[in-house]
Amino acid sequence: MEAFIGIKKENIIQVTNSLSKLLADEFILYTKTRNAHWNIEGNDFYNKHLFFEAQYNQLDEIMDSVAERIRTLGHYAPATLKSFLELTHLTEASRSHNDSLGFIKELLEDHESIIIFLRENIDHFASELKDYGTSDFITGLMETHEKMAWMLRSHLK
Repeated sequence: MEAFIGIKKENIIQVTNSLSKLLADEFILYTKTRNAHWNIEGNDFYNKHLFFEAQYNQLDEIMDSVAERIRTLGHYAPATLKSFLELTHLTEASRSHNDSLGFIKELLEDHESIIIFLRENIDHFASELKDYGTSDFITGLMETHEKMAWMLRSHLK
């Protein structure tokens, strides 16, 4: 169903295509964070198990809000593993050790990659595509990812 909200149809298509890529990235990061939660080993197991749980709960909320933003703009959100793997720019990692340091470094890189993607699109959505709502929305997401990345980075000191 097309949304008549003062944004050109072709601009909405560009925005929702970018948001679909973001949703795929969020889903992959969520899955990787769940993996860390389930498979963490070491003397810091319990604390990191809880830490990763808090992070994947935040990512679950982010995924829902991105999908709802896509629907708000009148498009369908991708919702299959196949589509997520086709759309994401993140990679699945294979690891030989399930230590906290390895998980944290990998998750931090993914958060930073998403932050860069969001930052690159804030002005593009507002200035070029005239979608100030989505620009504001992803600004908030960027700030959330920056805080999550800070939490991860703080474990590396």
